[in-house]
Amino acid sequence: MEFLKNIPNVKVLVIGDVMLDRYWWGRVSRISPEAPVPIVNLESVSQTVGGAANVAANVAGLGAEPFLIGVVGADTEADLILDVLNEKKISNRFLLKSTKRRTIVKTRIIAHNQQIVRIDQETKQNLTEIEEEEIWKKSLEMLGQADVVILSDYAKGTLTDNLLTRLITIAATQGKFILVDPKGKNYAKYRGAALLTPNRFEAAEACNLESDGQAAIEEAGGKLMSDLALKCLLITQGEDGMTLFERNKPTTHLAVEMRNVYDVTGAGDTVIACLAVCIGAGADFTEAAKFANRAAGLVIEQVGTTAISTEMLNREQPRR
Repeated sequence: MEFLKNIPNVKVLVIGDVMLDRYWWGRVSRISPEAPVPIVNLESVSQTVGGAANVAANVAGLGAEPFLIGVVGADTEADLILDVLNEKKISNRFLLKSTKRRTIVKTRIIAHNQQIVRIDQETKQNLTEIEEEEIWKKSLEMLGQADVVILSDYAKGTLTDNLLTRLITIAATQGKFILVDPKGKNYAKYRGAALLTPNRFEAAEACNLESDGQAAIEEAGGKLMSDLALKCLLITQGEDGMTLFERNKPTTHLAVEMRNVYDVTGAGDTVIACLAVCIGAGADFTEAAKFANRAAGLVIEQVGTTAISTEMLNREQPRR
């Protein structure tokens, strides 16, 4: 893979919903006498970044340079995000602190490496016009320095329809390759992007298909490629691998490598980060997809949100 040597030179602009992923780790030895629920004896607490911030963490883990733009609240959880970003050597310079929103936090209670429950603290309303303009200005400031652009949409209000249109239009005008991790049913708002990475459920929903089987994936892929004039589409399928669609080329299915799957949290972030970094380094779509498939297989072997790293990749040589 000749492109690998170029990765340290790649700069990726990541714009989207920034989150804190918090974990409460413990053990269960009995059921509560008050209700039929397990009693978790809390042993430790940890946190890492999620959403667009986890995408940036994956970019950094590969040795490329991320520029992260998003919104956090003016609260303690935002400070925790800044601490994690500092540990991962990711600049927080372009994060907007909002007094109108609370920081998005997903708290997962884990016992014996199994998730017991998830508690979400989130804001879903769109940015205010003033906040949207601030994100737009920050994006314009950094766009010229980026080789590729990732829009990480978790439908939490950062990437409004208006902001998406403006970002995709200006990035395309500047010849930037734009990748989108999409959400919702209306994919028309992503028109102008080069590559989308929905999972099979999201792709089926966007095309109003009731099934998410392979035939439905083929149908959804063809429709999305045509309707949105995409250069490439990668539909992730969990344990069934990935299906890659390219303009004027046959469809390619990438089988998942057999692994112990402990936690798929954040795997989509790893996929889009790997695609962006590889494409920025000069890989073709198939090379980038194969690399992303391998990396995603490594992170799902970990419990909790985990960003890929060069160390993880170097320890695990590609299987033949």
